[in-house]
Amino acid sequence: MKLKSIHYPHISSVPEGIKRPLWSVMIPTYNGAMYLEQTLKSVLAQAPGPEQMQIEVIDDCSTEGDIEEIVNFVGQGRVTFSRNTQNLGLIGNWNACIRHSIGHWIHILHQDDIVLPGFYQSLQKGIDSESSIGAAFSRHAFIDEDGHWKTLSALESKTSGVLTDWLDRIAISQRLQFPSIVVKRSTYERVGGFCAEVHYAADWEMWKRIAAHFPVWYDPQILACYRMHSKSESSKLVCSGSDIADLRKAIELAEVYLPPANAKKLSRQAREYYARFALNAVYRMIMVNEFSAATVQIREALTCSTSAKVLYDILPLLWIFGKRWLTHKSGI
Repeated sequence: MKLKSIHYPHISSVPEGIKRPLWSVMIPTYNGAMYLEQTLKSVLAQAPGPEQMQIEVIDDCSTEGDIEEIVNFVGQGRVTFSRNTQNLGLIGNWNACIRHSIGHWIHILHQDDIVLPGFYQSLQKGIDSESSIGAAFSRHAFIDEDGHWKTLSALESKTSGVLTDWLDRIAISQRLQFPSIVVKRSTYERVGGFCAEVHYAADWEMWKRIAAHFPVWYDPQILACYRMHSKSESSKLVCSGSDIADLRKAIELAEVYLPPANAKKLSRQAREYYARFALNAVYRMIMVNEFSAATVQIREALTCSTSAKVLYDILPLLWIFGKRWLTHKSGI
């Protein structure tokens, strides 16, 4: 696949004559009944009226649970429900969310994530104070299946404002998650929709693309929660090694729009970062005897980078791998 020939999905502007709210909170779902009620309630608890906020659930032809029933029960008429005519897949549904939106600012909030009190009010302060920004995001927490906090995202700045070196940071590694970011609809109209060709890395690739074209606002308050669980699409891709392969594609693709003077350097740093990221996953896999998945991740890590740091990291892993594999094989 020649990544440089990719054409991003086109996002048309909202037709004239439609009364537009400030916000569009778009919730893509697929077999997501387990957490959807909590997600909806986190939005409704701080939502202004429909003249200021569109709230819509876009279901991608779920085969489990009655998503519409949950929306009607929790939303009480305040939340709109739409169902795609055919399954569009994860990234196709993200783009459907953008196309269904009519607000000036879009928040794509996944079916299992939540926003904390003050999310929209706090980010609106940034939106109102700086008209040139293309996106705004806050710090976020990572939560487990039961909603317990596990860790926090990096503190990008101690104070609110436009991040001065954001492109260099986001070009090297994924530093934010969907529930924490809102994007101006006109930004998507300019840069295009999410790129299906990089699958696992489609969100990271989008945040890089936005940062290459627009200033980005940051609020250091923890205002959103990203849920981590074993049944997620991301977890499945890690086991197959597709996560690192997709990240590598996203790194290659970004060289097209990164500043020419820094593109090669940033790409090299990103490849090294994700090679070492893969090796961290390898260690966890070895500890639970997932040797096949660990082997795949080792291969992907070395395909990503063979820098001195990567080779230094991999040598002790190979020793641990061999020792545990022999022990497991012998049944000791």
